[in-house]
Amino acid sequence: MLHLKLKNLAAAALLLLVAACGPKYNEDADLTLKGDISIDGSSTVYPITEAVAEEFRYAAPNVRTTIGVSGSGGGFKKFSRGEIDISNASRSIKEDEAKAARANGLDFIELSVAYDGLTIVVNPKNDWVKDITVAELKKMWEPAAQNKIKRWNQIRPEWPNREIHLYGAGVESGTYDYFTEAIVGTSHASRGDFTASEDDNVLVQGVAGDINALGFFGYAYYEENKDKLKAIPVDDEDASNGTGPILPSLETIKDGSYAPLSRALFLYVNSPAVKKPQVVEFMDFYFENVGQLSQEIGFIPLPDEKYKAEHQKFKDFVAKHTGNATTQRKTDSTNTSH
Repeated sequence: MLHLKLKNLAAAALLLLVAACGPKYNEDADLTLKGDISIDGSSTVYPITEAVAEEFRYAAPNVRTTIGVSGSGGGFKKFSRGEIDISNASRSIKEDEAKAARANGLDFIELSVAYDGLTIVVNPKNDWVKDITVAELKKMWEPAAQNKIKRWNQIRPEWPNREIHLYGAGVESGTYDYFTEAIVGTSHASRGDFTASEDDNVLVQGVAGDINALGFFGYAYYEENKDKLKAIPVDDEDASNGTGPILPSLETIKDGSYAPLSRALFLYVNSPAVKKPQVVEFMDFYFENVGQLSQEIGFIPLPDEKYKAEHQKFKDFVAKHTGNATTQRKTDSTNTSH
């Protein structure tokens, strides 16, 4: 059974151990496979990787997997120094981060694992916001808004003369980078007077407890908490993406009509890591199971053909750095029931 730990993310913020901590495992488990796997990075991608790691524990119980949640930027810092094997990322690696990795002798590969849609949410008691445009979000979030745009009726005159309280991803988060680039037009550019956190559960609780709040985070966190949040349709005013305001959903995120806030999620694996059998086995397991598991926890899986293509990219990367033409599966990776 899959145990999603979204609600416990705060307690696990620094480092979550998904180790071989119990005697229960698949009867086909590979008891010979041993070693450590270190993962860090995006809080958005964390639930997907954590779900896969939890299932992998049953297939390879003597492999110890640790997953940190330091944001995409924090993960890339460790990744580029060679301190971790795999980086969870809700954005692509930046050029300076890639240069740092190469300067340390690291080659790496970017692998798509799922889709996500940044979801704009307000408190359910907010009865004035029915939809919002990208231009209005920019007016609310751009650097020039700081100490100037403080009330709802400054965005739309018919909205009430009440304070706006904003909640968003922390500046080390790939979610922050993606949101600012998609909405403001420049990555990492926004007002600074908002409640920021790398822990999406902090943002969920903030919006859920404040009628004047507006926030954003990944779609899975909205799905997990939609009984205490209200998602707001977003209008990018581009008819080629669909007419009028569009709500995030499995369909609108997958087909890209929820624009510009639909995005891909990634794993990055470096060249030293693929010389570790346990990392190669884990990644094979990942691609064989991530489609099903990501959908179960509220993310949008890639098409099967895309997963096969990404898996082949990984195999080619392994071959490039180890000389092995193919990777070999020893565990029964297709069985995720217990």
